[in-house]
This record gives sequence, structure tokens and C-alpha cells, in this order.
Amino acid sequence: MDENSPTNNEPVAVAKPMRNPYAIPLAIVIGFALIAVAIFLSGKTSVAPAPVANNNDDTAPAQPKTGTIRPVDETDNIRGNPNAPIIIVEYSDYDCPFCKNYHETMTQIMESYGADGKVAWVYRHMPIEQLHPSAPRIAAASECVAELAGNDGFWKFSDLIFGERGINEPTNMTRLTEFATTAGANPAEFTACLESGRTVAKVAADEADASLAGAEGTPFSLVIVGEKQGVINSAQPYSVVSQIIETLITQLEGTEVSI
Repeated sequence: MDENSPTNNEPVAVAKPMRNPYAIPLAIVIGFALIAVAIFLSGKTSVAPAPVANNNDDTAPAQPKTGTIRPVDETDNIRGNPNAPIIIVEYSDYDCPFCKNYHETMTQIMESYGADGKVAWVYRHMPIEQLHPSAPRIAAASECVAELAGNDGFWKFSDLIFGERGINEPTNMTRLTEFATTAGANPAEFTACLESGRTVAKVAADEADASLAGAEGTPFSLVIVGEKQGVINSAQPYSVVSQIIETLITQLEGTEVSI
């Protein structure tokens, strides 16, 4: 498995899933299925991705896999339009070098496709403690920031975590409070939240979800259109991810969509 591990405490509030207003016609389902198969089986689309290593831990115990994830809802950390017709759910580890690269890719994707509401990016946790001992605590910290400073605060904190370290460097844990404060959280309240451990259960729930979805390394992403989904394994470059999105957008716009 990849770099992540869970923590314990309060149960996560269960909210009703947000409804996607787009009914996906058969032509789009077929086209999306072909893309999903191409990614899942061959690891590439017609644009060959740059070589990317998987961040796998061969010693991790095998997990049951269903290939499904819980619906995206208001308890998630979402960048972009929550009702976008294309949703990318990423399972990530803050100290993973490949996740840092992919965070930059997804930031570009949102600049290109998020402004007009076509794509949303959902960040879920998959810290791999065996590889990155500090990753579970950083994940818990990010959820404290989300609790105290909202969705925007969560994303500012995440951008700082990935942006303020080198590709193969671990996060400087002494700067967590600094990052949280910059993201809009009260420093004393942030420290109290982190030390209480109350966000550990949220991280653990994401980890369990990742295992059921079949994640074996980070980053691991699912591209969701209506009821259909396809897998993007590892840190695929912008050229590959954007091609997938362009193909789906072309199909969505070229087919009648009932709203």
C-alpha cells in the first residue's frame, strides 16, 4: 500500500450525498468506460504518460477491494463546483513525493477546468505511516484547519504543506501551526484540536474508503461522471489528466444532457 495511516476518535458526521444534476447518456457512459479501461488496464491513454513510479509498500496486508467509494458530500474537502459533472477524488499522503507532483498537476487542472464549474477536486486522506511517519498527524492537522477555517482554509493549508517542502523532503512539523494560522485558523484552537485527536477518525475513515476502492499506493484518484468511475493510478502528468477531461467534456457537450 502507499503512504498513509489512520487515527482514532470521534465518528465522522454522515451527511446526505450531494446530487449531481447531470443525467449521463449512454454515449458518454460508453466513452467514459473506454477511458477508464485504458487507464486501469494499460496505465496510459493515447498520450503516453511520463514514467512515474508507484509508491507501493509490499509489506502492507492485502485489503478487501470493492472498487467503490462513499459518495462525495458536504463532509468532503472540495475545490471547485461540488456539483461539477466531472469529479476527481484523490487519495493522498502529504509527505509522499509523488503526491507533491500530482498536487501541482491537479492545481493546474483546476485552473484550466475548475473556473467554469466543469471539474471538482476532492481531497481524501491515505497517509502511509510505514513510509512517512508524520503523514497521519499532518492529515489530522489539515482536518483541524478545515474545522476551524473552513474549506478554503483546508486548501490553503494543503497548498502550503506541499509547496513549502522539497520533492524528497518531509514536512517540517514545527511549521504546522504557522501554516494553520496562515490558512485562517486560530493558533490556540488549532493546537487544542490537534492534541485532542478529534479529527483522527475522519482520516481513518478516508483510509478505509481508499482500501475498499482498491488503492495500493498514493496518489490514487477516481474520475467520476454520474454513476461511472475510472481509476488514475500514480502521479500522472497534466497532459494525461487533461486529455481524459477534454474527452469527457467533449462527450458531455456533444450529447443531450437533461438537467
